[in-house]
Amino acid sequence: MAATGVDSEITKSDKYSILLPTYNERENLPIIIWLIIKYLDGSGIDFEVIIIDDGSPDGTIEVAKQLQNLYGSNKIVLRPREKKLGLGTAYIHGIKHATGNFIIIMDADLSHHPKFIPEFIEVQKENDYDIVTGTRYMNGGGVYGWDFKRKLISRGANFLTQMLLRPGVSDLTGSFRLYKKDVLLKLVESCVSKGYVFQMEMIIRARQLNFSIGEVPITFVDRVYGESKLGGTEIIQFAKALLYLFATT
Repeated sequence: MAATGVDSEITKSDKYSILLPTYNERENLPIIIWLIIKYLDGSGIDFEVIIIDDGSPDGTIEVAKQLQNLYGSNKIVLRPREKKLGLGTAYIHGIKHATGNFIIIMDADLSHHPKFIPEFIEVQKENDYDIVTGTRYMNGGGVYGWDFKRKLISRGANFLTQMLLRPGVSDLTGSFRLYKKDVLLKLVESCVSKGYVFQMEMIIRARQLNFSIGEVPITFVDRVYGESKLGGTEIIQFAKALLYLFATT
């Protein structure tokens, strides 16, 4: 397939650093890396994947080293940490080592399919957005593999955030996004939340700082291997953060 004007512009000037925070993802990591290579190499996109493993006891970092040997250190960059230190600090750690002028954040558990990344890039280019975020709640988006309880929690959380915070995007709790690098740095520095609610605060702060945000419909698929890290503690954190943001924004 012939390169489009967008493709040509991408290959000439831009590089995309994909940040993959991991914890106990040894089964999922080889698959997500293979999919990233497949869809981005085929699109002529200049990219690197920065794996930030937080001391996974299942040997995720050993698998990451094998992937680096397979695909090369220019594509797979390892920046592990000794223990779990939070999602926000993982992004800061990754950004410090990123050589791209754009940052893509996504989950390593296969819930975010890399096939959407070229569309994120195209939408960003067409409108010069500061942020492009994936949404499950626009036409063409959706969720697969969740039971009724998990869907109810997600829908309820999104409804509450829309009603109280009016963020201007349809999916505030998603975590599949593209940022201009300097924009992401400013947002990370301005956020106080940790864990599950960190992504939500990022969009609220982006609105406060008048950054432009585009949306791309995505299909979210529940993790194939391992256990979800969303539990009662994260739900309580979400409720507290929602009240905090409502009171301060």
